[in-house]
Amino acid sequence: MKRFFSNQIAILLSKSSILVGGQAVIEGVMMRVPGHISTAVRDPNGNIVTNRQEFNTLINKYSYLNIPIMRGAVSLFEAMKLGFRTLQWSADISFPEDKSQNRWYTPIVDWLMTLVSIVFALSLFVLLPLGLTSWLSSTDQNPMIYNSISGSIRILIFLTYLYLISKTKEASRLFQYHGAEHKVVYTFENGDDLTVQNSNKYPTQHPRCGTSFMFIVMFVAIITFIVIDTIFISVFGEITLINRLVMHILFIPLVSGIGYEFLKFSSKHQNKMLLKYLIKPGLWLQNITTSSPDDDQLEVALEALKSAFGDSLEKYRGKEHIAEAIG
Repeated sequence: MKRFFSNQIAILLSKSSILVGGQAVIEGVMMRVPGHISTAVRDPNGNIVTNRQEFNTLINKYSYLNIPIMRGAVSLFEAMKLGFRTLQWSADISFPEDKSQNRWYTPIVDWLMTLVSIVFALSLFVLLPLGLTSWLSSTDQNPMIYNSISGSIRILIFLTYLYLISKTKEASRLFQYHGAEHKVVYTFENGDDLTVQNSNKYPTQHPRCGTSFMFIVMFVAIITFIVIDTIFISVFGEITLINRLVMHILFIPLVSGIGYEFLKFSSKHQNKMLLKYLIKPGLWLQNITTSSPDDDQLEVALEALKSAFGDSLEKYRGKEHIAEAIG
């Protein structure tokens, strides 16, 4: 159940990074920088264990993927893949007794649990809103009304789900590390020395947070599916619940890509009046998904970033950066 729960958190808070970003994991933080990722976790004995790996995004390997919208979909896929992998590693470090007791546990079982987690998320955030809208409303053939209702239901489910899981002990700890990750990224971006004292002065809310990304994607989905449903009805005459379910799943990469581009743009121009108001809901939502970390948690997040950079940290030290990462 711990792994299933962790997979759900990964799906909700997955983030993609271009320069510097990260993700909270079980009792730790994963940080991603150009060319490398590093996960730092505090083990049951109080020691910080790190795992640094080379990582070169597909966007850098294949230039044809580095185009607007496409790069967002690719980045989301990579972020989820990294998220599941680092969460599994952090669980093994944080709960070694679980790994030793469950000798039957295999990569195949882990893959199946990941698949179940994805199916659960699709059922909760795609099938359930569409099904409820079809049941409550008789406006199936009006794309604007139908998608406005289903989108509102999806957002309500998302908010309720986040609030409920935030009350669990596991999520509470995870959200503290989420806050630690944001504080450390702020510290790096502002060119401060990477110390606990400097990180403590920054907020836990960050405009490029994956929570904000998910919230933006849900609003983008309403507009996108209004257009898609309108085109479908104009071609085929009518649309059914099954048609919508299939299309909404197939077009998740498109919706994610559009949301990614908007978040990138808004983070660069966040001081402009209109964008200030557009990004506020995502920042408010982080009052649920981030909490103030203690010094020990900040120490772990700092170690993750230092480990990720390795020897190359010196060339970034003391300089301000505008990181385009979502993280």
